[in-house]
Amino acid sequence: MNRIPVTVLGATGVVGQRFVRRLASHPLFEVTCLAASERSVGKKYSKACDWRLPGEPFAGLGDLILEPCEPDRALSQLVFSALDTAPAREIEPLFAAAGAIVFSNASTFRMEEDVPLLVPELNSAHLGLLEVQRRKRGWKGGIVCNPNCTTTVLVGALGPLHRAFGAEAALAVSMQALSGAGYPGVASLDAVGNVIPLIRGEEEKVETEARKILGTFDGERIIEAPIAISAACNRVPVVDGHTIAASIRLRGNPHPADIIAALEAFVPDTEGLGLRSAPERFVAVRHEADRPQPIRDVEEDGGMRIQVGRVRHCSLFGSKMVILGHNTERGAAGGSMLNAEMAAARGLL
Repeated sequence: MNRIPVTVLGATGVVGQRFVRRLASHPLFEVTCLAASERSVGKKYSKACDWRLPGEPFAGLGDLILEPCEPDRALSQLVFSALDTAPAREIEPLFAAAGAIVFSNASTFRMEEDVPLLVPELNSAHLGLLEVQRRKRGWKGGIVCNPNCTTTVLVGALGPLHRAFGAEAALAVSMQALSGAGYPGVASLDAVGNVIPLIRGEEEKVETEARKILGTFDGERIIEAPIAISAACNRVPVVDGHTIAASIRLRGNPHPADIIAALEAFVPDTEGLGLRSAPERFVAVRHEADRPQPIRDVEEDGGMRIQVGRVRHCSLFGSKMVILGHNTERGAAGGSMLNAEMAAARGLL
């Protein structure tokens, strides 16, 4: 089977490196172009990239010459974008207009009404927005976004429970890994032995993105889920893995045993499709008293599994639990790749 040619925008950054590592052995996608900022263009990937991941350096692609982030130089049918917010606003639409489907990790277009904000296990039907987007904007291609990494972790548990019972409100307190701040990220003297109770813009993203993801597509737009969400986001001295302590109000105030049963019975939209990046279990319940823990659990299923533990009664909201997910895999590169695999399975590539 011929693999689909792929371009990675922002290939030298931490998320770009994770895209490259995942793509290097992918059976459906083939990296044909790596693109980066002007200071890196024309250099070999191995010379311009400060590789920071375990495994084979540069994923065996170190000899590729970096191209500019311009469609006439770096256009493929499929584009993965690890660009920061500001350059994404300018660059990603150029690729979409030229005919590429851009799977973006940036926050720039997530809340645009015609852009799918995708967690494919939960809302694959939202890919129908691509047709609306093309009609509205006149693009030959399109843009599909994955959510903020913290939002991804929260909806991993909230989505199945909303489908089973109906969710009315949630209070989410996050403990977010240092890798979520990129590299070099948070200064060591700020991070070690400390909790930083501010991640700018994070709380607003969690509170708005989750409602869009859990909403319904009516053929023209997303009708957001009517869930009140309050988020408090904190940076903690953990390398990888965002942990959320969540209190959730569900219709009917189900017993913790029923909540656990609903999570364990959840069938994701990816079921049976054989998608390479899909975890064996989308959401898994930990029954140990002190789990999940980032250092022990976050790498399961290649970092793509959402894990839930300590499901119990909450005197204010009815139920509470701890949710864990890998911020740079499930919440970034791996999430975007799974989005692309779902699009391919639906015949959109």
